[in-house]
Amino acid sequence: MGKEKYRKVADSMGELEVPQSALWGAQTQRAVNNFPISGICIPRQFIAALGLIKWSAAQVNNDLGLLSKEKTNAIMIACEAIIKGQHDGQFPVDIFQTGSGTSSNMNANEVIANLATSVKGISVHPNDDVNMGQSSNDVIPTAIHIAAAIAIDGDLLPALSQLDKELESKAHEYQDVVKTGRTHLMDAMPITLSQEITGWRSQLQRTSERINDAMSRLMRLAQGGTAVGTGINAHPDFGNKFAELLAKKTNIPFTSSDSFFESISTQDTAIEVSGHLKVLAVNLIKISNDLRWMNSGPLAGLGEIKLPELQPGSSIMPGKVNPVIPEAVAMVGAQVIGNDSAITIAGQSGNFQLNVMLPVVAHNLVQSISILSNAMRVMAEKAICGFTVNEENIKEMLDRNPILVTALNSVIGYELGATIAKKAYQEGRAVKDVAVELTDLSEADLDRLLDPKDLTKGGIKE
Repeated sequence: MGKEKYRKVADSMGELEVPQSALWGAQTQRAVNNFPISGICIPRQFIAALGLIKWSAAQVNNDLGLLSKEKTNAIMIACEAIIKGQHDGQFPVDIFQTGSGTSSNMNANEVIANLATSVKGISVHPNDDVNMGQSSNDVIPTAIHIAAAIAIDGDLLPALSQLDKELESKAHEYQDVVKTGRTHLMDAMPITLSQEITGWRSQLQRTSERINDAMSRLMRLAQGGTAVGTGINAHPDFGNKFAELLAKKTNIPFTSSDSFFESISTQDTAIEVSGHLKVLAVNLIKISNDLRWMNSGPLAGLGEIKLPELQPGSSIMPGKVNPVIPEAVAMVGAQVIGNDSAITIAGQSGNFQLNVMLPVVAHNLVQSISILSNAMRVMAEKAICGFTVNEENIKEMLDRNPILVTALNSVIGYELGATIAKKAYQEGRAVKDVAVELTDLSEADLDRLLDPKDLTKGGIKE
């Protein structure tokens, strides 16, 4: 391979070398040189959001008579390529950079300016033209909101809905299966498998409601506030027109923030959304752990269900198959909880008129949305959809459950019930058989009072 060729570029701080193949310019290269920290670059969704911002800004500035039609068309063509992901490799800046994200904003400005210049053969300036009416201080907060809103609307909520539908199908399929309920991982009163699954569904539905509610705030954009929220160097109508155009472009009802000062100096909405994503992560961990326990065995565990067998589970134990999907989903949950902590800490860095940990907010928020979406689809398709129920094993455990005696409390009292439960457990006998010996209740009465399916309906037995 030949040696990389370089070209010389200059900015207000002087001259430096940039790879010949790079579309970026001096400011991007300075950031690449200054921040060789993690090798983690801004995510694809965030790059697309930057492209949408520059696309909308160009059209609005043209509508306001501030940018020529020729330059506008060139910029918008270049932005479309950015939005479609055709130049993701031209965004090399590490997420651990200047806290305002100025390096990533200038990266976008420089790449788009170079593309626009090559498209039309005219000189398009990254600051004067592509960044017209904007500041990194309103662009990056706006990009965070746009990237998150699009990912939630187009990816996360549909994945949530898919998982809910699979759970609904399983709840219907196994609505008549009665199993032993468990509290403290110990035997408790009976519950139907359908009721158990309904609990999972309700968790996810409540979380979906929370996320949908937060979307109304996520769609409020900082664009138009420029450097400190006053809108200096932007047309007074820029913010509203920008939001209107972006809403048409994305089919998401974005609006201009009613307080640029709040939108630029804080990341409260991102923190709120991340908090709801953390709740979703906890939901998925709970469901995953339930699935793992129910699938445990096949001989020495609960063995209530059998998850689809997807891959060998051990490099040393032949025939072993593990619950790999719930394990993967639980790890996603752990990552999202960690991301939320990072976002929370970053949100505390709103000093005066600007938050200065914006890139790390962007990375963690977008990653959380992405991996949660993928995890829910995988769980729906490769765990929930295909699991089967070991009804014989469930019935055997239910019949031997001494806690069924709880249903007799209102008839024989707690103390006698406790005696029956302990004797049944110690002797490995059914509650009914022991109750026949220690109470005056007939077998018919006991069959009625101890009917497991009837016990799942609640109420007081008489």
